[in-house]
Amino acid sequence: MTEHFPLAALTDLAALPARLPRYDEEAARAARDRQASLTKPPGSLGRLETLAIDMAGWRGTSRPQIRKAQALVFAGNHGICAQGVNPFPQEVTAQMVANFHAGGAAINQICAVTGADLTVIALDLDHATQDFTQSPAMTEAECLDALNRGAAAVDRAADVLLLGEMGIGNSTVAAALAAACFGGAPGDWTGPGTGSDAAGIAHKAQVIARGLERHAGVSGDGAAILTTLGGREQAAICGAILAARAYRIPVLLDGFICTAAAAPLHVIDPALLDHCIASHRGAEPGHGRLLDAMAKDPVLALDLRLGEGTGAALALGLLRAALACHNGMATFAEAGVTGG
Repeated sequence: MTEHFPLAALTDLAALPARLPRYDEEAARAARDRQASLTKPPGSLGRLETLAIDMAGWRGTSRPQIRKAQALVFAGNHGICAQGVNPFPQEVTAQMVANFHAGGAAINQICAVTGADLTVIALDLDHATQDFTQSPAMTEAECLDALNRGAAAVDRAADVLLLGEMGIGNSTVAAALAAACFGGAPGDWTGPGTGSDAAGIAHKAQVIARGLERHAGVSGDGAAILTTLGGREQAAICGAILAARAYRIPVLLDGFICTAAAAPLHVIDPALLDHCIASHRGAEPGHGRLLDAMAKDPVLALDLRLGEGTGAALALGLLRAALACHNGMATFAEAGVTGG
């Protein structure tokens, strides 16, 4: 794929921050100068201006465009479901993947509206990870394989990458990852997921606490946190994020579960997520806390908690609008308007 992927070992992750492409300050400066020349008061388009400038910095051009938007949804199953953390059976994961392929899910509709090419990748659904209260969720080999599969799915021709997930039990996995990466009580990160009631949420928090106690030794080691507490779709999301960085493709992260999947990379080095944009602040109670911990300012706040990449696909519409204004608006000189 690139000189960086596939990774030969998880220990290779530590060397990536120094080797992967960085923000192009010259292109961003040129984009900022263009924004200052457009027929509007300075800063009047707010976040749309900064989105366009950030796209310029990562794409390495002062006039970035979105010719191809790629959306990837990774699906996996989790051994932690043996602890009764979800009101739905694991069969729902495969059933929802079939629904995605048939075009019947929310993400299909939103991608159609905002112009994203959707691919859904099921990761060994017949072979769930292990129950992390009993053992590490994955072996290093399993985690590495999922990470490389996520990296291999990224189209280097894309101008932006949208990431989402599906997996019964993965809100428990997300809360465990967030707690392991940033501390705090499990209850601080645990929410209803697919519909747990108050008793179910309390039970999830207790299960997470047991897992964190069993694997306390992974603290501060992002790769070990991902392997021990994560799932295949979380590892694949990490791989896709890293491959996108190698191709200078900005990433729109979806909600709590997708953002928590990226958290182990933040532990390795926060700079690994510099090209990632938080698409929205969701209704899952740990999401806002997680975004604050990762210093990510979300584009939208719509009380979403569906997952599937839906928030990322919605934010794509705003990103397209930001670039349409950036590239299509007249400058003061072109329009003959005084004030530029």
